[in-house]
Amino acid sequence: MFEYDVALKLLLQQSAAVALDQITGGGIARWLNVEFPEIRETRADLFGETENGELVHVELQSSHDANMAVRMIEYAASVYRMYRRIPRQVLIYVGDAPLRMPNELNGEGLSFRFRLLDARELDGERLLNSDQIGDNIIAILTRLPDHKAAVAQILGKIAGLDVAAREVALRQLLLLSGLRQMEENIEEEARKMPVLNDLLDNKVLGREFKKGLEEGRQEGRQEGRQEGRQEGLQEGLQEGRQAGLQEGRHQGELTVLCRLIERRFGQIPSWADERLRSKSVAELESLSVRVLDAKTIEELLN
Repeated sequence: MFEYDVALKLLLQQSAAVALDQITGGGIARWLNVEFPEIRETRADLFGETENGELVHVELQSSHDANMAVRMIEYAASVYRMYRRIPRQVLIYVGDAPLRMPNELNGEGLSFRFRLLDARELDGERLLNSDQIGDNIIAILTRLPDHKAAVAQILGKIAGLDVAAREVALRQLLLLSGLRQMEENIEEEARKMPVLNDLLDNKVLGREFKKGLEEGRQEGRQEGRQEGRQEGLQEGLQEGRQAGLQEGRHQGELTVLCRLIERRFGQIPSWADERLRSKSVAELESLSVRVLDAKTIEELLN
């Protein structure tokens, strides 16, 4: 579910100070893009540093993973190898099923624990009342007394944004609403607002993004089947799944970024398209954060 992953990470990095405060207990002074080659999940979702130099690792999870504690301790060990500091770790569960993952590992000579936070336990009212649109959108994941009224409030704030920001925010809201099976409700409410109605039919709101992810997964599955015939079916299928997930993530990030660039600067020239396609997932994420501040496409990519 990389579509929600991209949207939620961008919201937390750009415009969700209240949510970050609830999740991490303080603000992040700077975000660090770090890849860890030693573990299968090669890149932490969000990794930053506070004003006082404390490292904070935030991981996003929409499904239950019995090995989550193992993954988190591997991340912590990798961070320590690079920085000689143990990070404060938070796992945010955004799935719809009840939370049931363990958040610790214990054994002889070992005691490891990280903070496990269900997004539904965030203070939704505080997020709705924030002056940052990212907080407002994330509120859709929380337990609110009246979700219909909350949706109307969020859409009202989105309608007040400039055109480019409005389109991005509506797309992010639609993506995150899928985690609570609320896409149809939000689309129905959005169509009541003339300023938002036309945007709903624009492919930038997620259709192309999801299509890119699915194409990446399909390519990965096909590669896996071909490798399986040559080197062993089981091994090839596993590698195919991993390749498909990675390709899907790259394609999804690339699609979102290209749409943002097109909305801001117009058609992407061929030289810029080639440069974008050569970027890693981490680099694409970084550009997505910077695109709204860049004055030209040359400034963004140089």
